[in-house]
Amino acid sequence: MNNTSRSLATTLFPIGLLLIAMASIQSGASLAKSMFPIVGAQGTTALRLIFASIIMLALLRPWRAKLNASTLRSVIIYGLALGGMNFLFYMSLRSVPLGIAVALEFTGPLAVAIFASRRALDFLWIALAIAGLLLLMPTGQTDAALDLTGAAYALGAGVCWALYILYGQRAGAENGIQTAALGVLIAALFIAPIGIAHAGSALLTPGLIPIALGVAVLSTALPYSLEMVALTRMPARTFGTLMSIEPVFGALSGLLFLGEVLSLTQWLAILAIITASVGATLSMRKENPPPVAVD
Repeated sequence: MNNTSRSLATTLFPIGLLLIAMASIQSGASLAKSMFPIVGAQGTTALRLIFASIIMLALLRPWRAKLNASTLRSVIIYGLALGGMNFLFYMSLRSVPLGIAVALEFTGPLAVAIFASRRALDFLWIALAIAGLLLLMPTGQTDAALDLTGAAYALGAGVCWALYILYGQRAGAENGIQTAALGVLIAALFIAPIGIAHAGSALLTPGLIPIALGVAVLSTALPYSLEMVALTRMPARTFGTLMSIEPVFGALSGLLFLGEVLSLTQWLAILAIITASVGATLSMRKENPPPVAVD
């Protein structure tokens, strides 16, 4: 393999991981909504994180990670941000459509991309992503149906998402994918008491176990492991801009699993967001990625 092919493969690998992660997490979000009538958004988040932490502890054995005071601080903030992001996003889904919730949540990684930008060309991709997000937002009569509390939860999830990106990259630089397992464990310890207080014994409903396991794998164990690998192989700015594809996956999941039909405006939004992502991808090849952790 020549240097050009190796460079292309190095660039495309983390991008492919992000695409798989985003498809997985939005499919899991659609499945998770079926649990809301039984245990609520709080209980659903708790079950998702508890099962995901068990799976990831068994597979990744994070106790082998090497932690110093600085790394431990980053891991704790990363885990708290991950838990808050999950909890607030599911709280928003109680009253806000999936595609809109994802678009509002994306303000977090978009802010990371804006504040970390250094070149004029970067703002072209960010502007396209913003234009796509604005087109995805509800207009006209739909505005009246947008619940402000749900929207606030989604925006709060966006703040947590920004912290997840920044501290996940710092924490993962030394321990790689094991950091994802530690983060999910911290998130589970943080959110579990809230879910237990809200749902109580309903969390033990036998019929929920297979659904919760599916949500744990699709929405947490698989995507966060893949994202942690990607985070250690690209700059936070590029990661944040590439995550502009996330609302697209949310809209498509709504179409496939919830019967939401996309309008022409929404398809134009998807085109704008994909164009921004392609532009960010091409720009990334000229940058030096952060150090890759070696286990």
